[in-house]
Amino acid sequence: MGRAAAGDNHKVVVSNRRARKDYEILETYEAGIALIGAEVKSLRQGTAHLKDAYASILSNEVWLHNMYIGPYAPAGKHHQHDPERARKLLLHRREIDRLIGKVVEKGLTLVPLRVYFHKGRAKVELAVARGKRLYDKRESLKREAVRREIEQALRRRR
Repeated sequence: MGRAAAGDNHKVVVSNRRARKDYEILETYEAGIALIGAEVKSLRQGTAHLKDAYASILSNEVWLHNMYIGPYAPAGKHHQHDPERARKLLLHRREIDRLIGKVVEKGLTLVPLRVYFHKGRAKVELAVARGKRLYDKRESLKREAVRREIEQALRRRR
C-alpha cells in the first residue's frame, strides 16, 4: 500500500464519499499537489469538492482533473485561478511507474479519495480502484444494511 494511513490525524479539507460506493479500493497513495498561492488559501477555507474528479497519467506525470477549488476573493480578479484546471500530482518515480502498471490493467482507474493538509502541505489520497458493477453495489448496500441492523440490535440490548 501507499504511505497514507487511515488513522493519521490530518486536517481533511474535502473527501470523496461516492468513491467508496462506486469503486472497489485496491491500493492508496499519498501525493502532493502543485498549487498556486490563491488555491492553497482557498483550500484552507474549504471551498473545494471532488465530485467528478479523477487522475490520469500523461507523459509519465500524474494529473488530477475536474477537482473544483473555488476562487479566493481577497486575491483580486487578476490573480484568480481556473477553478477546475488540471493539477499536477507529486509522486516518487517508482510510485508513478507502479501506477502506470496498475492503470494499464483492465478496468483499473485512479480516484482521489480525500484532500487534506499534512504538516502545512496540501496532499491528496489517491486510490487505485476498480469500478463496481450494479450487482456489486447492491451487495454492498445489503451488507451495510445487515451490519447496521446488528449494531442497532446490540445497542438495544445494552
